[in-house]
Amino acid sequence: MSANLSALLYLVAGVLFILSLRGLSSPASSRRGNLLGMAGMLIAVLTTLANHPPADGLAWVLVILGIAIGGGIGAVIARRVPMTSMPELVAAFHSLVGMAAVLVAAGAFYAPEAFDIGTAGNVHQQSLVEMSLGVAIGALTFTGSVIAFLKLSARMSGAPIILPARHVINIALAVLLVVCIIGLVVSGSAVFFWLNV
Repeated sequence: MSANLSALLYLVAGVLFILSLRGLSSPASSRRGNLLGMAGMLIAVLTTLANHPPADGLAWVLVILGIAIGGGIGAVIARRVPMTSMPELVAAFHSLVGMAAVLVAAGAFYAPEAFDIGTAGNVHQQSLVEMSLGVAIGALTFTGSVIAFLKLSARMSGAPIILPARHVINIALAVLLVVCIIGLVVSGSAVFFWLNV
């Protein structure tokens, strides 16, 4: 598959994901939103498999098994969870999306040849920037969604947690994150990768 066709298909999948989220914002359009999300995921998975097919029969079995297990668990949970618990379910699933972003970035960092982004210890700088942002956003999504789940399910107080000097702490953390991103791009070091996480 050509790089241009692949990029176009990933763009289509991304647009379908955005339309899916928009559709999920209303009960009247949620069914259509789910269908658009499933179509986007199907396009993304098939494009990835076409670009990087599994190496042998065992790898194909693992891919199919992973899709079947994940889809089966999702289907069972979706059928059992009452509508009143849907916000917690969405937060819980969203946390898994953040964790998946971190794990995919870690996989790309440790096996860059599989992602066509360089070789071990010599990952392309553009890919390191994308990886850093993906890891940071994924880790923040994971932790934020876990807190949202805990608050929505009343396992944690819904009251805001207000730290003294919180703005200074947030600015310091943002500066530290930028330093870690630059450190990873310049050095390619696993230490900076995990500091980003």
